[in-house]
Amino acid sequence: MSRLVGSLEVGPQGLGCMGMSEFYGAGDESESIAVIHRALELGVTLLDTADMYGPHVNEELVGRAIADRRDSVVLATKFGIVRSPDGGRSIRGDREYVRASVEGSLKRLGTDVIDLYYLHRVSTNAPIEETVGAMAELVTEGKVRFLGLSEAGPETLRRAFAVHPITALQSEWSLWSRDIEAEIVPTARELGVGIVPYSPLGRGVLTGRFTSSADFGDGDFRTSNPRFSGSNLDTNLRMVEALRSLAAERGVTAGQLALAWVQHRGSDVVPIPGTKRIKYLEENVAAASLALSADDLAAIEAAVPAAEVAGDRYPDMSSIGR
Repeated sequence: MSRLVGSLEVGPQGLGCMGMSEFYGAGDESESIAVIHRALELGVTLLDTADMYGPHVNEELVGRAIADRRDSVVLATKFGIVRSPDGGRSIRGDREYVRASVEGSLKRLGTDVIDLYYLHRVSTNAPIEETVGAMAELVTEGKVRFLGLSEAGPETLRRAFAVHPITALQSEWSLWSRDIEAEIVPTARELGVGIVPYSPLGRGVLTGRFTSSADFGDGDFRTSNPRFSGSNLDTNLRMVEALRSLAAERGVTAGQLALAWVQHRGSDVVPIPGTKRIKYLEENVAAASLALSADDLAAIEAAVPAAEVAGDRYPDMSSIGR
């Protein structure tokens, strides 16, 4: 039941580890490590992290979790978003930063090789040819096995691929984030690049577990995103309710239906839903084997029409789709 991301064989679903460390409220390290171990037991092999999550502490957590089972993991991390102490962020892709970043990630992850190394966002301080050229050096040196890009546009993907084969493109893709379908997905498929959707559950809201912004809690970054605030959230939650009704008719959860929809986008698609609870991990994994007919898919899309989703994905979309 494995899938190919480019030429990299992984389980049909990965695990996004970001929320174990920040962004979605407090986490518990022992519980998060238990989730990672359970994921591996269930055939989830692709673990996804990044140096900016924490920052740095998420890579350290993942490193501790896999220390005695590294051979069972396809380990992915990302670089390129630089966080400053005052909360600011910048994006770098210059050769010097690429080389410094990989050394830090290798140390924090406790490994001598990263299976899939992504550029987290496309930089304006260096051409993509410089960034991918430096990443390709890491492959030659044996520090990285495969290369990926995150949130790259079609032209950038082509330019990157001309320097070195790109194995995976990680972009947001869910029932209410479908903008990559027009140009980016066809370009990736033309080049043989696998697609790794992040936030396939709409940052958890498509599960139906949230009924208002008050449910997000302190420190949850969703409250600062246009899609999850004010009248936008009210509009979007009405779609979630329609999805919940549809799921109830089929005896599954709204989240399982939404995730199964993403799984059905193609055999080259490996979503990475994130969770820090074993209960939700098991629910997500079960969605990978949920069969949907063409009529089912149409009904799901009618319940959550992408054109009617209110609000941007981020407050600042300037670094997306370059």
